[in-house]
Amino acid sequence: MKTRAIRFAKHGGPEALAWQEIDVPAPGPDEVLIRHDAVGLNYIDTYHRSGLYPVASLPSGIGLEGAGVVEEAGPGVTEFRSGDRVAYGTGPVGAYAERRVFPADKLVKLPAAIDGRQAAAMMLQGLTAQYLLRRTYRVKAGDTILVHAAAGGVGLIMVQWAKSLGAQIIGTAGSEEKAKLARDHGCDHAILYRTEKKVSARVREITGGAGVPVVYDGVGKDTFMDSLDCLAPLGLMVSFGNASGPVPAFEPAILAQKGSLFLTRPTLMTYTAKRADLLAGAAELFDVVTRGAVKIEINQTYALKDAAEAHRALEGRRTTGSTVLLP
Repeated sequence: MKTRAIRFAKHGGPEALAWQEIDVPAPGPDEVLIRHDAVGLNYIDTYHRSGLYPVASLPSGIGLEGAGVVEEAGPGVTEFRSGDRVAYGTGPVGAYAERRVFPADKLVKLPAAIDGRQAAAMMLQGLTAQYLLRRTYRVKAGDTILVHAAAGGVGLIMVQWAKSLGAQIIGTAGSEEKAKLARDHGCDHAILYRTEKKVSARVREITGGAGVPVVYDGVGKDTFMDSLDCLAPLGLMVSFGNASGPVPAFEPAILAQKGSLFLTRPTLMTYTAKRADLLAGAAELFDVVTRGAVKIEINQTYALKDAAEAHRALEGRRTTGSTVLLP
């Protein structure tokens, strides 16, 4: 069967992405053939394209998140059948395609209340928010937490979810427009990181000098060191992304000097490696969305063939909330 997909033959900028016709094989054992309704755009896609996170081989497909309908189930698949509405957010890469073959054990069924576009906008970012807030550091009522890029895709989900848990949220944003968006979704204090000399000074002011027990930092190089200064003694630095570039090397002794801090560099793939964890995380995500505690904001849509344009907008920080690509 023929389909069309975005692929790249060498690492580079958005111009490396090409819209091509490719062959799709029949699903093998423990695989299904999916026809996509929508595909999610995520910052990690730009890392795969640029080579910051190298893919297994080139040329390669791209994209980790999608939603659609099962067209065919391969041998040994018992959990899914033709016509099932499904979604995924953990790869393997290759979501930027009209159709693809996908491992059944990485797939989840969609509740009737969640449509395909919504699912494609929430699986990777929503599952990321789930493990960050409920497993990496289990946020509880009364906590004050710092969320960088609070108006981004993961950020808006985290702000709403943490607010529903009874937390106070300090968020950072790059513009007053984005700060307002974060506040509108439950952020108690929005700090404009481009105008504040030190985010940590504002965090200390807000917390009466105490600092916060956890910082969620998906920005990386530009925010990492100042994020450490936001933490209370024994606080946890969660570095889960590199939107501004990878964090430079540093001496671990800095963690001791700044209050016996903890540091983790988690990934969604590790947290969902066991199917039971994937299903439990998805169930918790679907619950907060269907009962309205978290609203998924699809603020940009692009045709799938225009993925390069979507990458430019994402890297140029011209997006808020979630973006979906439509085959």
